[in-house]
Amino acid sequence: MKDVLMFIIGSLVEKPQEVKVGVNEDGDITRFKLTLASSDRGKVIGKEGRVVKAIRTVLQTAAARQNKKVYLDID
Repeated sequence: MKDVLMFIIGSLVEKPQEVKVGVNEDGDITRFKLTLASSDRGKVIGKEGRVVKAIRTVLQTAAARQNKKVYLDID
């Protein structure tokens, strides 16, 4: 799932070299902590949070196939 997240985020941002993804797995729960350049946050969040909601939906769908839960935090 981390590869999928990196592909999506890398396609959206202007500074992909500054994207860092931290992963914390605890049993069936995976939490991604996304660190971005401040100029790229708006692009990832999107208008009224639509882009980040779509990214979360993709991750949750992939996780559901494995009977897991996934969360995405943007720092």
